[in-house]
Formats: sequence, C-alpha cells, structure tokens
Amino acid sequence: MTVESTAAARKPRRSSKRTSAAKTPAKTPMSSGPELVQLLTPEGERVEHPDYSIDLSADELRGLYRDMVLTRRFDAEATALQRQGELGLWASLLGQEAAQIGSGRALHDDDYVFPTYREHGVAWCRGVDPTNLLGMFRGVNHGGWDPNTNNFHLYTIVIGSQTLHATGYAMGVAKDGADSAVIAYFGDGASSQGDVAEAFTFSAVYNAPVVFFCQNNQWAISEPTEKQTRVPLYQRAQGFGFPGVRVDGNDVLACLAVTRSALERARRGEGPTLVEAFTYRMGAHTTSDDPTKYRADEERASWEAKDPILRLRTYLENEGAADEAYFTALDEESETLGKRVREAVRSMPQPDRMAIFDHAYADGSALVDEERAQFAAYQASFAEEGK
Repeated sequence: MTVESTAAARKPRRSSKRTSAAKTPAKTPMSSGPELVQLLTPEGERVEHPDYSIDLSADELRGLYRDMVLTRRFDAEATALQRQGELGLWASLLGQEAAQIGSGRALHDDDYVFPTYREHGVAWCRGVDPTNLLGMFRGVNHGGWDPNTNNFHLYTIVIGSQTLHATGYAMGVAKDGADSAVIAYFGDGASSQGDVAEAFTFSAVYNAPVVFFCQNNQWAISEPTEKQTRVPLYQRAQGFGFPGVRVDGNDVLACLAVTRSALERARRGEGPTLVEAFTYRMGAHTTSDDPTKYRADEERASWEAKDPILRLRTYLENEGAADEAYFTALDEESETLGKRVREAVRSMPQPDRMAIFDHAYADGSALVDEERAQFAAYQASFAEEGK
C-alpha cells in the first residue's frame, strides 16, 4: 500500500530575514482534504473503490444499520443518565458509530481488541453487555466484564497506553504462531502521545500483527487536529515503515472493508497497518466538556449532513432492502434497550467514596491515612447538617 509523500520542494531564500509569509504554515493535505476510501456517499449512493470492495447481503446491511442505531440509543441513554446524576461521567460516541461498527464487524472471534474509553460500538460488536460498560462511569468497578470472554480488553483511561499493550500482545500472538490479529483503538489526540510512537516502532520492528485504528474526530478535547500535525495522521505510518490508509469514518461499508483488509494483512504475517477513520465528534468530549466554547455550530451542522446512520438508511430505502415495518420494529427494540439500561444503572449500588484510599499503597501510608480521615470528616459534616 503506497502512502503519498507530503514532502514539498522549497526554493532557497535570498535573505535570512524572516518574512510574514514564513510565519504562516504551508497549506497541507489536512486542510485541503486528502482523498479517502469511500464506498457510500453522504447522500447514500453506493460507489466503488479500486483497492477496496465489499459485497453484503440485505440481511448484513440491515445488521450494520441495527448495530449503529442501537449503539446510538445506548449512548444517548448513558448521556441522559449522567445528566440525571446516575453516572459520574460519560464519553459519548455520537457521530462515530460507522467507524466503530464497521471496524468491529471486521473482527474474527479470536482477534483481540484494546479499546480506549469510547469504544461502546466495538464493545457491542464483541458481545459485551452494554450495561457492563456503565459500572466504571458510576464508580462501582473498574470494568464489569472479563476481557478474555469476549477478547475485549477493559477500557483504558490513560491516553495512548493501550497501543503499547496491543503491540505487546500482538508480538506474543506472533511468537505463539497464532493466525489471529490485534486491533488498538485511539483518537487523534492520542496520536501525539509518546506511547503511540513507541508502539509504532515496536510493531514495525517486530512485524507485529496489529492494526492501529485511529478515530480522527478532529477534536482532542478543545484542540483541533491542525494544532497537532502538519500532515494527515495516516501518513505518519510511512515514517515507521508500514502502510497507512485514510477511510471515510462516517461510511460503515468503507470502514468494514478497510479494516477487514488490514486485519487480513496482519494475519498473513505482513505486519501492522494504521487506519485513520476521518469522522467527527458530534457531541462533547465527555459530559464535563462544553464544545460550544471552542467550535462553531456551523461546523457541527455541516457534519450532521454526513450522519453515518442517515446515509445507510437512505441506501437501504433506495435499494428496497428495508421497509417501514423494519424501521418501526427497530425503534421499538431501541426503546426496550434504553429502558433496560436505565433500570440496570439505577439498580447499581452507590459508589464507595472511601475506596479511593484503600489501594494507593500496598503497605499503607501515614499521609494517605491522614487524607482518609480528613475526607471522612468532610463527609460526616454533611450528615450533621442534615439532622
């Protein structure tokens, strides 16, 4: 897979003095919009790509649509529960459903996933009960599922560290002689972390069967991608010696086809691939964030027209692959899921506020003991006020 070079020839300057033009960054493919793999346009029209093709039945297309709809419904319910005080925090995937469902459905059962904290759609594809994702955000556990049951690791909060975990695991897979692959999810902001660069280096040197799947939603909290890189993220792979490809992250068909190809390449022993899913974060970074402070409403509106669910629905309707009865039944299933999620969260215990002190040190600490006592007294003061 050939990655286009971004090196540009520079003419020698006659003067060493810095000019105003020199202060302005050169126009890059990031701002001019490089080509990306697309199989389904925002208008819901099927197109072909010379390097990636996919042929899905009507049942499979409806399955992808159902996955995205139910994942979005779960995500919306979790956001509402956080606003109601039932969760301490929530990281929404709104707008990124195609990237997650497309890549998630490309996986084999024996492949292993290393997620961040936003891969709710991938968790759905791996068979993790959505209600199990919520315990950590309520503060009652560190993840409510066994990673080895579904080959889906626990959520990783530390930015970028899971790429190293994935690389090490993939190196082990190769040494074991298995024909499975590993996939690591991370965001555009994490691509600036040293952990990610180290993972790229190790995976390339050891030819690890790993796919690095970057969901470029264009905002690392309040910082746009242009503040982090002068070139499209997928081109970074070239410097480490393995291929990179940019895919329309709002096109579930393209995400499925590209990820499937990258995973097959890994299984054949041809090493890592970087997939950049170019998408958009429709909501806040997390529920503690206010995106209206740093981005324009017009930007979101332009991306709403590229909604991944809407474009697949348009295609299904135009092809006669789904009728109104199907969509009505799915709406009912969606509401049932929302109700189940609400009931599950409200039946969870209240988090133990003192537990944070229990495992800070293996052998205890005088300072932590003092802080525990101070916090206990602080909590007790509210109980006294209520009497």
